[in-house]
Amino acid sequence: MASDLQRKKTSVVFTAMDVNGDGFLERADFEALTDRWAGIRGEAGSDRLRELMMRWWEALHAASDENSDRKVTLDEVLLAVDNLGTMLDLVVATAESMFEAVDEDGDGEISAEEYGRMIHAWTGDDAPTDAGFARLDLNGDGHISKAEFAGHWVEFWAGDDADAPGTYVFGEV
Repeated sequence: MASDLQRKKTSVVFTAMDVNGDGFLERADFEALTDRWAGIRGEAGSDRLRELMMRWWEALHAASDENSDRKVTLDEVLLAVDNLGTMLDLVVATAESMFEAVDEDGDGEISAEEYGRMIHAWTGDDAPTDAGFARLDLNGDGHISKAEFAGHWVEFWAGDDADAPGTYVFGEV
């Protein structure tokens, strides 16, 4: 069973992704989130971003949609979170896809600006992201590497440590 922290982290992401607020994640939510993100970062690379986000939708749907209605509830996501320890390859593959989506310039690192645009796309607001980025930039070099991001992603989805940097990969919990 998902811990209170896992439920809280998952709820934050679920609420941000449920663009129409109907209590379900559907392909249309991922499309709307992708449109919002593409609008923030500009249209360059939006086809690749769309491809990556739809891949994430398919992975989430496959892992979570218990009743096969093409809608994923928070409870269904939490059931999948319970099993993520046995699906770490899927979690890492999703992390790598998301890294690609966030790394707008394709330089193999996520800058503070790229991270900020991702968070603003998720949350829909312009809250400062400098403190969150600093927490994730483990070696303080001003960038998040693919390995750092993948570790944070796994920690966010499968971890249960409130103090772990990965707990904040999507911003404050």
